[in-house]
Amino acid sequence: MRITDIRTYLVNANTGEWTDRPRGRNWLFVSVHTDAGLVGYGEGGGWPEVVERGIQEVKPLLIGQDPFEIERIWLLIYQALHGHGITGAVRGGVQSAIDIALWDLKGKALGVPVYELLGGKLHETIQLYTHANSGEEAARLREKGYTAFKCVPSVAVLKEIRKALGSDVQIGLHCHGEFSVHAAIRLATAAEPYCPDFLEEPTAPESIEALVAVAQKVQVPLAAGERLFNKWSILELLQSGAVALVQPETTRLGGITELKKVSALAEAFGVRTAPHDGSVGPIVELANAHVMATTSSFLYLEHKDDDVSWRYKVI
Repeated sequence: MRITDIRTYLVNANTGEWTDRPRGRNWLFVSVHTDAGLVGYGEGGGWPEVVERGIQEVKPLLIGQDPFEIERIWLLIYQALHGHGITGAVRGGVQSAIDIALWDLKGKALGVPVYELLGGKLHETIQLYTHANSGEEAARLREKGYTAFKCVPSVAVLKEIRKALGSDVQIGLHCHGEFSVHAAIRLATAAEPYCPDFLEEPTAPESIEALVAVAQKVQVPLAAGERLFNKWSILELLQSGAVALVQPETTRLGGITELKKVSALAEAFGVRTAPHDGSVGPIVELANAHVMATTSSFLYLEHKDDDVSWRYKVI
């Protein structure tokens, strides 16, 4: 079996909410076609419009390749892009889209789910956490079955949700890397009485030293990783000892292949894994679920409960 074509699909997924992307929120899907008639589907992130162009650039390298040789194709794309200085989210997005599609294709060809290809299930169910920014919203979501939440970095909001739901739910605060070391320490200290389960990316992701400085002064567990783009940067984060939770974003990281490796690294350091899934589409969400079903370091998976109504109809 050989790859005969690779196609991309840029889909606008705006929900009417605020977005920090100049062109709005888009999902990028990819299909990998073969001479056997089988098609695999993947998804790439980062900057979808730029990643789409990157996929078109590497497409000639992939035509005629054996789609079962996933690791070799991963390295082929990495070397092609990295050698020309294309790193970070763009490189990760291109690799992720192709990689996820190849795993999907292989599972279809062999007649087994992807989690079987990755070693089989450790978990029968996948716990999700979702976003809530008021006690009322959290209570509504709790009725739908959620027991874990993430809110804006506000002690008042954390207090309100904790008061509404009590101590039997998990609540994290996401900071988007926007705090100084001093401000992050103040936030974590003020939040401690309300038992936050994690403080996500409190300082700029480029500075592990800043994260370490916060970790040394607070009791709240720290989380990070969504804006790190390969296993080497995740390894440096783990080696720092600053985090209790690593949050790789699969569409920026390099796909299923890299997520599985990062999850194993986290296990070796005694750190839990919770893939970041804030704005990506349904294909990568399901890819994350397959990997996490096989991963002992898995804690929970992020899910956007109030997304566009047609989210799963595109699959």
